[in-house]
Amino acid sequence: MKPSNNYPGFWGFCRHSIPRDGIICHSVLALTILALSEAAIISADFPPPLRIPDGIGVNIHFTHAQSGEMEMLADAGFRWVRMDLTWSATEKTKGQYDFSSYDHLLYLCDKHHIRLMAILDYSNPLYDNDQSPHSDEGITAFAKWSMAAVKHFKGRGVLWEMYNEPNIGFWRPKPDVNAYIQLALAVGKAIKSAEPNELHCGPALSGTDAAWLEPCFKAGLLQYWDAVSVHPYGDGAPETRAKHYDGLRTLIARYAPQGKTIPLLSGEWGYTATRVSPETQGNYLARQVLFNLASGIPLNIWYDWHDDGTDPKEGEHHFGTVAHEYHKDRNPVYDPKPAYLAARTLTHQLEGFTFSKRLALTNDSDFFLVFTKGRQTCAAAWTTTTPHSITVAFASGGAAATSCIGKPLPPVAGDKNGLTLELTAAPKYLMPAGGR
Repeated sequence: MKPSNNYPGFWGFCRHSIPRDGIICHSVLALTILALSEAAIISADFPPPLRIPDGIGVNIHFTHAQSGEMEMLADAGFRWVRMDLTWSATEKTKGQYDFSSYDHLLYLCDKHHIRLMAILDYSNPLYDNDQSPHSDEGITAFAKWSMAAVKHFKGRGVLWEMYNEPNIGFWRPKPDVNAYIQLALAVGKAIKSAEPNELHCGPALSGTDAAWLEPCFKAGLLQYWDAVSVHPYGDGAPETRAKHYDGLRTLIARYAPQGKTIPLLSGEWGYTATRVSPETQGNYLARQVLFNLASGIPLNIWYDWHDDGTDPKEGEHHFGTVAHEYHKDRNPVYDPKPAYLAARTLTHQLEGFTFSKRLALTNDSDFFLVFTKGRQTCAAAWTTTTPHSITVAFASGGAAATSCIGKPLPPVAGDKNGLTLELTAAPKYLMPAGGR
């Protein structure tokens, strides 16, 4: 991506290898947003690893925020928002496009140093009887509309995503992988021929269904996508997705054009507080982000920003990081849930740090992740089993500790063997005494 006034620098995808020294190491596909000064020239083929919180975001459902809303969202450390760019809302007369609502959204994003993941999606009553585009006319119209949107916002740091969960009910009248492929190819060719420097991904798949993805890859969509986005929902804890990631990466490598690195993105993923407690929801948000960082997932979008309703039995109403009710004359304007506090704590505790390594422990269910910023180190630690104590070779001089939701914890003492601490389901953050 060429430098622009709003987003100087570049977004690079690379593999970053951690030296092997008896620890568990991961080859990290790093998505880097790097600010360049006029005095610095940095080679795009060697960007540094991802800095926190640059790859952390949240789904939204608005183009015009409530007063104080974007400030609160930004304070949580979210640096991306994912939002539908809806075809029917922006082409109400054939061939005429109105992106003014999204101009306003981009203005808000620029103001708060947030980037937009824009979903090119859904049907239009002007074409194909308001079903997902499948006729020659509908496909051509959708591709022209997509290209018009990309041209309108080019250079603004937008990541364009091809449709939303086409493998379930969002594709009407029913999911059809071949119809999706036909549309996605038309859109990919249109975007990359007109604006090859714009970033384009897909298919925003519900789940990680390799049987649905493989036909997409066989058809050549990886020639046009800069990344593959999936939504790894499920009832299991975040850490259970490791085998899914491994399988998807193997599939991507099988079909990727020679010499092209195609990262895997966690484009939408959350847990409703009707199926887990609000406290567990907060723990899972932190663990999801931390696990994705350790797994080389360069972009993590949590679903959802705020609760979509108040019905205690409706799961869709309770994915948010904040409650549903808006308080116009109050700060904060929404009531934070534990998920919001977990996001803000993670991004503030680890701000400017990059993931370095996961220390090898006796139990694979225990996680101890080390992060670095220059000569500084810190750590995040938790377990997926029952609480228990461990001793880990880290910060022998002791460490300050902070809870998952930002509360100070008693300092952790160290000795020649390192730290001895209790692991729980809630991640805690550890800063070595003296900051080293």
